[in-house]
Amino acid sequence: MIDRLFLRAVLFALSAASCWSAAEWWPESVDQALAQAGTNRAELVQVLRTVPEDQREAALFLVENMPERDLQALGSEFLLDHLSLAHEAFAKAPWRDRVPREVFLNDVLPYASVDESRDPWRRQLYDLAAPLVADCRTPSEAAQRLNEKLFPLTGVRYSTQRRRANQGPLETLDSKIATCTGLSILLVDACRAVGVPARVAGTPLWHNKRGNHTWVEIWDDGWHFAGAAEPDPAGLNRGWFTHDASQAIKDEPKHAIYASSFAKTGISFPMVWARNTTYVSAVNVTDRYTPKQTQTPKTNEVRLLVKVLDRPDGKRVAAKVAVSEAGQSEGVEGTSR
Repeated sequence: MIDRLFLRAVLFALSAASCWSAAEWWPESVDQALAQAGTNRAELVQVLRTVPEDQREAALFLVENMPERDLQALGSEFLLDHLSLAHEAFAKAPWRDRVPREVFLNDVLPYASVDESRDPWRRQLYDLAAPLVADCRTPSEAAQRLNEKLFPLTGVRYSTQRRRANQGPLETLDSKIATCTGLSILLVDACRAVGVPARVAGTPLWHNKRGNHTWVEIWDDGWHFAGAAEPDPAGLNRGWFTHDASQAIKDEPKHAIYASSFAKTGISFPMVWARNTTYVSAVNVTDRYTPKQTQTPKTNEVRLLVKVLDRPDGKRVAAKVAVSEAGQSEGVEGTSR
């Protein structure tokens, strides 16, 4: 008798689940993502069933494009809170009507840029960033203000002593140090927290094999760039790496320039700290950094970059610098950043 009652209960549950599934609002394409979620499927279904109707498109975008690691790990509370805060902040942004929907979805909404830890950063970064950009009227103005004010406010600075290259924003705020990737992730998330479209960009290796670098791109009627924690008083699209970026090679993956994308693109963002990780999508943006016409370099000129620190592994400081050839009194003078 007990077995029969148990069987009836199971059959009733399966029937109810089948009827419920038939009435779900999301397209069948989402089921392909849910199938990868394993035991976490129920959490994602909970998101889709309870998300407000005006946030359904955003929820679909996240679930359809989430890497498998997130499909199997992120809970409904994390995602629903993230969706709510992203929409709330964007609704307050003066530039919201100028941002295409696809840019909002791919470059404001996402909870991560690359393979960093999945932190619940939106509320904390909004509380830090919103007062700084309260009078800003454009995404460019807001991004520039955050780049100028956020790092001094939080005490975060560049240091090779950071715990890992791809630190999440909360780890960087806690440790107060990061290298270019961690600084860029923090600035991107601060921008997104107040509705500014932003993404991580970088190259795995400069053309002269001097190393890799990561920076930030900001959308304002097109994409612009800035070095994280390296604001230029003259505005965006300036930085010490501009010349190196102009020498990038689009068709050579290790020397090209990429921007991260949450939407799947078929191209992987190259991460030198995780060379075998391919689930972070990217777009090749080399053309925007390289000259339209090939220019013949002047053979009698050498470009010199100088960085002055207040102490070994300390803070970068501005200082007057004079450079001359050995045995000559005349040279050139300038001021370091």
